[in-house]
Amino acid sequence: MQTLDIIGIDLAKNVFQLHGASKTGAVLFQKKLSRGKLLMFLASQPTCTVAMEACASAHFWGRQISTLGHTVRLIAPNYVKPFVIRQKNDAADAQAICEAAHRPTMRFVAVKSEEKQASTMVFKARDLLVRQRNQIINALRGHLTEFGIIAPQGPRHIHMLIAAVEDPATDLPEAARSVCRMLITTLSEFNQKIGELDREITQRARQDEEIRRLMTIPGVGPITATALEALAPAAETFDKGRDFAAWMGLTPKQNSSGGKPRLGKTSKMGQRDLRRLLIIGATAVVRWATRHGTAP
Repeated sequence: MQTLDIIGIDLAKNVFQLHGASKTGAVLFQKKLSRGKLLMFLASQPTCTVAMEACASAHFWGRQISTLGHTVRLIAPNYVKPFVIRQKNDAADAQAICEAAHRPTMRFVAVKSEEKQASTMVFKARDLLVRQRNQIINALRGHLTEFGIIAPQGPRHIHMLIAAVEDPATDLPEAARSVCRMLITTLSEFNQKIGELDREITQRARQDEEIRRLMTIPGVGPITATALEALAPAAETFDKGRDFAAWMGLTPKQNSSGGKPRLGKTSKMGQRDLRRLLIIGATAVVRWATRHGTAP
């Protein structure tokens, strides 16, 4: 009788599809379980590997399942997709997860702790508020342009538009002025919330030794260092710096064949927000060096 070696779970909100297989890949069971019965079922199974896609709630379930003694493996969804046979459904997805996890060269995603997920949430929340603030600034700039009120681009020049709205001598209809004041009030609230998150990120950066070490890199401040610590895998995952650059998507795409290397555009794989922050930091260092003739 073949013993259970791996369980593939296709995650969902309420109903989970499970696929159990042996070391040889033989199917031992396929079943659906409700959210409340998942841990109870896994607790009754012998210690094995539990594989899931690294998607929503995967890290939560990874921590919960690890407490039962099982070895948890999270796989990026794009690595699972090639193993889906024919039609796509929950059962086929769970089986594909098992097939992918059996591969000796498969790359897995580390299960994040609650603290690391909290750091990620702080960064993501700030990023969302910054995007919404930019939308309000662009809306205010666009509305006032219709009345001939222009200001240079960039958030630092928004005070010129605010002054124009508050100036009673400005030839601006009262209906438009009231709407602009509403946008300005909302903008002030966003600035306050972003400032609160900035202070929390700065405080966290001072307390974390790893973040302080990352901040010694030129062009890396508290926000980028916190994002690196929260979003990037552990440094031990990479053998050298180029491997991290490849994970970030800062290496060219390859379409090589027949021994002829063909390199294309930057792949832009990996974590988009983190890549954006690193490029902004590098640009700042280059700009400083261009202006002052040197850079740290």
